Amino acid sequence: MAARDEFDWMLAAEIPHLRRYARTLAGHPAEADDLVQDCLERAMRKWRLWRGKARLRSWLFRMLYRQYLNGRRDNRHHDAAVPLEAVAEPPDRGNVGPSQLEIRDTMRGLQTLPAAQREAIVLMAVEDLSYEEAAWVLRVPVGTLRSRLARGREQLRQLQDAPSPEAEAEQPPLRRVK
Repeated sequence: MAARDEFDWMLAAEIPHLRRYARTLAGHPAEADDLVQDCLERAMRKWRLWRGKARLRSWLFRMLYRQYLNGRRDNRHHDAAVPLEAVAEPPDRGNVGPSQLEIRDTMRGLQTLPAAQREAIVLMAVEDLSYEEAAWVLRVPVGTLRSRLARGREQLRQLQDAPSPEAEAEQPPLRRVK
């Protein structure tokens, strides 16, 4: 049992090196941590295969690299996962049409509205419910729904009409002329 305890101690000392190498291979910290965990699990199961002649770090790095290659091979047939953050913004702003920019600005504007107004607008404009259906969903009278819609739409108009900070920065300050 002493040999296993010594191996576990040596293995623990290699974890920082494994993490650094896995980050180099995987690129993403979460994927790198998964790779290191899989490598450590495999090393603990196959600890008897390590011969004290080779450096433990080399043995572990080789194991880690093989697992990385196997993972890449296994994942090449699956669709690439796209993080939600990448979908939220257009990838290339140079090729984005004005309608897409307006939609993005409207979505950002919706997030600034109070929840009651946002819910009313989304139910009516996005989900295409009638006034009666939307009022029923929100458990409010139709008149209350209409006033929330009117206030929310007005706030969105004001946000869209207001110049963006980028546009204000581009315009030189006006001088007063007599």
